Amino acid sequence: MRYLILILSAFLGFACNSQANDKGAGTETESPVTLESPDIRIQVQGLPAGTAYLIGHYAEQRYRADSAMVDATGQMQFKRAEPYKPGFYFIYLSDNSALQMLVDADQTFTMKTRVGNLTGAMEVQGSQDNELLYRNLKFEQEIQPKFQAVAEQMKAAGEGNPAYPQLKAQQDQLLAQRKAHLQEFFDNYPNAFFTKFKLAGQNPDVKNILNPDGSVNTQLQVYYYRTEFWDNVDFSDDRLLYTPVIFNKLNRYITELTPQNADSILASTDFLMNKVLNYPEYYKFFANWITLAYDPEKTSLMDPQAIFVHMVKNYFTKERAFWTDSMEVFALQQRANEMAASLVGLKGPNVTAKDPSGQLRSIYDIQAPYIVVYMYNPTCEHCMEQTPKLVQLYQAWKSKGLEVYGIAVDTDDAEWKDYIAKTGMPWINVFDPTNKAIYAKYFVDITPEIYVLNPERTIIAKNLKVNQIIEVIERDKAKR
Repeated sequence: MRYLILILSAFLGFACNSQANDKGAGTETESPVTLESPDIRIQVQGLPAGTAYLIGHYAEQRYRADSAMVDATGQMQFKRAEPYKPGFYFIYLSDNSALQMLVDADQTFTMKTRVGNLTGAMEVQGSQDNELLYRNLKFEQEIQPKFQAVAEQMKAAGEGNPAYPQLKAQQDQLLAQRKAHLQEFFDNYPNAFFTKFKLAGQNPDVKNILNPDGSVNTQLQVYYYRTEFWDNVDFSDDRLLYTPVIFNKLNRYITELTPQNADSILASTDFLMNKVLNYPEYYKFFANWITLAYDPEKTSLMDPQAIFVHMVKNYFTKERAFWTDSMEVFALQQRANEMAASLVGLKGPNVTAKDPSGQLRSIYDIQAPYIVVYMYNPTCEHCMEQTPKLVQLYQAWKSKGLEVYGIAVDTDDAEWKDYIAKTGMPWINVFDPTNKAIYAKYFVDITPEIYVLNPERTIIAKNLKVNQIIEVIERDKAKR
């Protein structure tokens, strides 16, 4: 699909360029501070000689930023003229283990540790961010086994066990220790990159909201959790995009905290996009990622075109899509316009075209309560599979208020009529070789495409298999 290729090329351009060479990352926005040429010296005692790789992040993408030779004493040096992009890095070592590292403007520092205890034995000089990072990692290394032990005991005991409250108190105490540990960083090093990185990853506290009867109002809990989810992220700090934290947060916000229907996804999207309208790099990343996440070819969502249309019309405009050119924006807008009339919940457009006898037939002339708009191609393998099933369904349901309006696409007159004869399609069949009768009405990307219209001629479902049609109709009937 060209419209997704356009988005994808804009979205992944950074990562692809970074992977193409070892000269690090580029970005359209100049860093507000001067970055110095890196000279990072690392020694891992006991590490075999070989090659170490410096691996950076952009969203969920990883790219190779540099490489260094490891000598027989486990020493390596990442040094070059061009600065590294500030962000979170892994150093993949010659024994297949890895070190974590933060890189900011000051790119001259040393790290020393040993094989078998990379975190616990780490000593950092010249980098406050990495000193804080490893202080935190060492704390987590010590406290995590305690969390795991208490969790296992709680699971074994069960909530009805007399020991359970005491175990829960131990767990709460460990959580309080972790919170106090992090708060020390937030209070004492508010401007450190590590603090911004760690703070952005924190989740909001779950509010204890009660109903009048004393029960927990889980609906309001979820609402406040979702609306406060981004409060700790400093969107003026582009460095965070070069760490895993923003992608992980976005993925959770959109795919886990948001109900997976088009209306909810778009409400969450608009809420988030309004937060970053003045932060270009976040705007670009969020707009592209959300649109790609609901690629109509890859998602099982009922109406992914609704998301595409909304995203393009609101966020891929000539004024806002600064990262691409006007021709690509025009192509995206044109594609969105082709889809816009046939979204679930809208009134189904009327189509008037000629049947095999040359008579004009219109959808809106049909009197049956429910109409299936069936768009097919005579040479399509999936159409050959689905058409006989639809013939059977039609024969069983025509007397129950179902009609089918079949539209042939990407074919010719002889091939179309031969297909009707071969398959015995008994419903209304039309074909317009100019495509004018259906253009920008019922969008079809992959055939067969099935739409269902109810008695008000509202589109109640699309992107269906034949065996899903009756379920959709019965569900609509039950609402009446």
